[in-house]
Amino acid sequence: MNVPLFDRDLSWLSFNYRVLCMAKDNEVPLYERIRFLSIYSSNLDEFFRVRMPAILAVNKLLRSNPAAAGEDILSGDTLPTIQAEINRQQQEYGAILTRQLLPLLQENNIHLYYNEHIKGQHLPQMREYFLNRVLAFLQPTWLHKKKPEEVFLENNQLYLVVALTETANPDMLQYALVNIPSSQLPRFTELSAIDNVHYIAMLDDIIRYNIDFLFPGYTVDRCYSIKITRDAETDMNELASDILDQVETMIVKRELGIPTRFLYDAAMPVSIRQLLAGYFHILPEEMVEGGRYHNLKDLADLPMPVKSPLFTYPRQSPAGIPSLDEAPRLLEEVLKRDIILHTPYQRYDYLLRFFNEAAADPAVQEIYITFYRIASGSQIANALISAARNGKQVTVFVELKARFDEANNVRWARKMKEAGVKIVYSIPGLKVHAKIALVKRRRGYQWDYAGLMATGNFNESTARFYTDHVLMTSHPGITQELELLFLYLQTRQQPDKYNFLTFNHLLVAQFNLVDRFKGLINREIENARAGKPAHIIIKLNNLQEKDMIAALYTASREGVKVEMIVRSICCLLPEQEESSNITVRRIVDRYLEHARVFIFHNNGKEEVYMGSADWMNRNLHRRIEVCFPIYEPQLQAQVKEIIRLQLADNTNAVLLNEQLQNIEQQRAEGKPSVNAQASVYTYIQSL
Repeated sequence: MNVPLFDRDLSWLSFNYRVLCMAKDNEVPLYERIRFLSIYSSNLDEFFRVRMPAILAVNKLLRSNPAAAGEDILSGDTLPTIQAEINRQQQEYGAILTRQLLPLLQENNIHLYYNEHIKGQHLPQMREYFLNRVLAFLQPTWLHKKKPEEVFLENNQLYLVVALTETANPDMLQYALVNIPSSQLPRFTELSAIDNVHYIAMLDDIIRYNIDFLFPGYTVDRCYSIKITRDAETDMNELASDILDQVETMIVKRELGIPTRFLYDAAMPVSIRQLLAGYFHILPEEMVEGGRYHNLKDLADLPMPVKSPLFTYPRQSPAGIPSLDEAPRLLEEVLKRDIILHTPYQRYDYLLRFFNEAAADPAVQEIYITFYRIASGSQIANALISAARNGKQVTVFVELKARFDEANNVRWARKMKEAGVKIVYSIPGLKVHAKIALVKRRRGYQWDYAGLMATGNFNESTARFYTDHVLMTSHPGITQELELLFLYLQTRQQPDKYNFLTFNHLLVAQFNLVDRFKGLINREIENARAGKPAHIIIKLNNLQEKDMIAALYTASREGVKVEMIVRSICCLLPEQEESSNITVRRIVDRYLEHARVFIFHNNGKEEVYMGSADWMNRNLHRRIEVCFPIYEPQLQAQVKEIIRLQLADNTNAVLLNEQLQNIEQQRAEGKPSVNAQASVYTYIQSL
């Protein structure tokens, strides 16, 4: 079946461009605009580490075998289009920073030295800082004295390429490499104020202005910044006996990965570029022109010497839930009724309290939980350690293959295991992305079950700026199915070995999730064919899986109204004949929209689901994911109201057109503006 699809990587670049657009939005506070530049840069770094290796591989294959373009496994050579789009965005990035944000900082008496001469008054201060703080971290390397294999550029670290001439032989250029130790020292340094203007220098410039100190007897001719990004993907034999050791080895190998981007200062002469490309074995398609400064994700740490409430978003204190605040024991409340938390609009403390109480409650005998990304100082993990030391049976499934969080997950796994927690590691061939927990309490001859299911990680750090939902329930059917799923995770047997493992309430990838979602879509199609109201609302981070997109196209053709909120990757093409009844929105704002929500009209008897699963190939076919129903009408109403406000957003929500461009919505005259996140915060405060 030919399913019209948009390229996933170009779609992702469209999302990242939306992040960039927030940096030029005059309605966004100044330092928040700078933070969006930081987020854009960080996102792009990850793109070059994770996606660019595959794009380069396709490009290489198609150059050697053009006939491969007809194979289903390839979408064709998108490299030129992707490179052109990145270059276009990078040009706009530079314009936003230099023509909008830096002048605005200066209007507020903050001057960031950026590609300009340093005032003479500041040079002694920079020299002193260089000698006392910076010099200890510098390791100059003469390129002509080292073989290429002896010089390794670390992933996403900053370097200066220095062209020098020897005083005794001024006609011969030599080249050296100097590291910029931005992972050991602050990237920005505040200098003394002049005429009430606060000056900030970048570490790069502090080194540039003092680099002569490193090369006595030489004259510094020119100096250019470079940075290399390396492939983050590494092979791992998941069938080996010690997956923990394998993951630790993989983390090291990742930093040694092959180059995917060699970023260089655009002012660098061609001769030096060619010299470096040959020396470090960089291919032409891996060479990327940049500015004088790289790693501008560090802008998130830009000092704020002038304090103003206008520079940042107004503080939003998360709301409390009075009935829970007054309850002597949270577990007792969960046993009485379903509870839902909408973070960060509501306090995440309730979830922390749930685990703390379970760890201390003498009647609680068993605790189960999955961890995908553990907070670096996780209070939940510490509560589980206390629970194990209090004699409870604690079982934790730790996903060691959570990209870029492996080292932290390994550290916590070892720490919990030492405390007596039973640790279950990754299942071969599958990632466990589900966010679930179960507490079992003994009461005489009976057991009380309390389950937790979430759309986001059990991570109190990200809960401060990711919008997610957490359901606490004692529903017998749901909690029994959670227990069966935890049993499966511990046995590591493939699903077909568990004929008794059936799910009626939960939607679990690898078991019934895809079929159930297709069934829910088909029911709306049948209702539309019968002349009944038919409506589907889906909120996701990413939409890419071909069969699910095909099902939505079919629903649209049959007259089902489909409203989608897709934050990032969207391979569904709106505004086509197949999608005439589908609208796709994207919301980028102060919080990261992270929840997955599914609402099916069902001829007026709406069914509401939430969960961890995006509609991507990896989520639906190579992971354990859990989506769960919201049965309580009052909680359903809360979720539907939040989604209604998000669909009504006409400030930060954009519509996606057939080219996946972000189209700002035009408000009709007299129509009030609606900002979803501000409106949701107000709504949650009123509950």
